[in-house]
Amino acid sequence: MARISVGTVDRVIHNRSGVSKKSRKRVEDILKKLDYQPNIYASALASNKKYAFACLLPQHLDGEYWTAVEAGINEAVKTYSDFNASVSFSFYDPYDYHSFLEMGDKLLNDGPVGIILAPTTPEYSKPFINRLIEKAIPYIYIDSLLKELPPLAFFGQNPGQSGYFAARIMMMMARENKEIAIFRMIHQGIVGSNQQENRELGFRQYMKEHHPDCKIWELDLHSNQPDTNNRTLDNFFKQHPLLSDCITFNSKVYIMGKYLRTHKMDNFHLIGYDLLKQNVDCLKDGSVSFLIAQQPELQGYNAIKALCDHLIFKKEINRINYMPIDLLTKETIDYYHNK
Repeated sequence: MARISVGTVDRVIHNRSGVSKKSRKRVEDILKKLDYQPNIYASALASNKKYAFACLLPQHLDGEYWTAVEAGINEAVKTYSDFNASVSFSFYDPYDYHSFLEMGDKLLNDGPVGIILAPTTPEYSKPFINRLIEKAIPYIYIDSLLKELPPLAFFGQNPGQSGYFAARIMMMMARENKEIAIFRMIHQGIVGSNQQENRELGFRQYMKEHHPDCKIWELDLHSNQPDTNNRTLDNFFKQHPLLSDCITFNSKVYIMGKYLRTHKMDNFHLIGYDLLKQNVDCLKDGSVSFLIAQQPELQGYNAIKALCDHLIFKKEINRINYMPIDLLTKETIDYYHNK
């Protein structure tokens, strides 16, 4: 249509030099007339560029919460494998803040073009994030959002709203009871998750607004000391014989559920988070009343998708992407598809 070579048209489309003003205007007028849009998928395939992503997650056992996040990430990498996308995983000790920095340094030595991470506390996350900014490496948060260190995108629940909602559900069960309990999972005095802390803040906000006279007891359990936990729970329930409602904000509610089942505490109401198999088993046998899910597979999948959309397809990325707050019971769990 422009009566010039394909090479010249290509230079105009990609805004390269070596084209006369007259030819450039002729091509640009035709592009506008045709409302021409380049095939970015074909261009990305033809470029043969490699996109090596890296992921920094907390250490975990197979079957725990982060296993589902990994599965979503790996599924997305398969989806984008034609565009030479790949991912490597690194893991830090969530109860050792220095571990986050050490693993982050090692991760950067491999030269990733994009990073997915579950941040630790702002104090220890900031030095690593600043290095990413200096290197112009886009980064995405999974599960936990540090608003003071804004990422390319975030995928996870709104923890404050989630905790607020959990408190509403708790008090629908507790009715006129004047005491409830929060069970925390700690290691050497450290909670190990921003989400847990922020969920508790939302929970307490609801209680302050709607049930200010209700007493909230607190009990810290240890992530890897089951015998100690059992003794601690024995003593706690002896001191609070009328207590029948509690919540834990991490993904290991099955520890409490198994205790309740073993001690035949059938009238106890327990709320927990995440669809670990052991949690689901407790939900089905009634030792857990409700589970709140947040679709970790989808978080992982969408994190890779966002990096590909940004780096390969040059799309605009929505920064804050809150996941649903899904409330599940033993009657509904078999019909819930966590995709």
